[in-house]
Amino acid sequence: MKVRSKTSSALTASRVISTPIGKLTLVASAAGLQQVIFGAKKVAKVKTIPTVVKRNLNLAEKQLQEYFVGERKKFSLKLDIAGTEFQESVWYALNKIAYGKTISYAQQAKLVRKPRAFRAVGTANGKNPVAIILPCHRVVASDGTLGGYGGGLAIKRKLLALESQ
Repeated sequence: MKVRSKTSSALTASRVISTPIGKLTLVASAAGLQQVIFGAKKVAKVKTIPTVVKRNLNLAEKQLQEYFVGERKKFSLKLDIAGTEFQESVWYALNKIAYGKTISYAQQAKLVRKPRAFRAVGTANGKNPVAIILPCHRVVASDGTLGGYGGGLAIKRKLLALESQ
């Protein structure tokens, strides 16, 4: 990912896109993509969307569509997300997990230099505002079971299956 902003832009816009895992709602600001929401959600409407916000939505949609047809393995988007220092370290560590691979919550905890914080890592992953883009679906339980996923386990299975092809 290219940029992250500690302060969210006030003006945001959203777009609902259709994907093989169902509808996704994308929310972006002038600074970058803010959210990927599972399902079609109503987000405050803006009468006039600035060009830079449209560009961020267009790029996110394009890259997600490329991902779903197997043409994109890594995302290159500006992000406008903010969390605690720990959450951000967990979210950005997700980019170290290679496409088609999985790691455990314990392994991710080691990546962020908090080896005993595997439960906290799972909680932070659950608050990932840009799921799929920052691939928390690639994190599984130490015993190989799927663990949890904000979009539901059926979607997590589909994403992992897509990446295993």
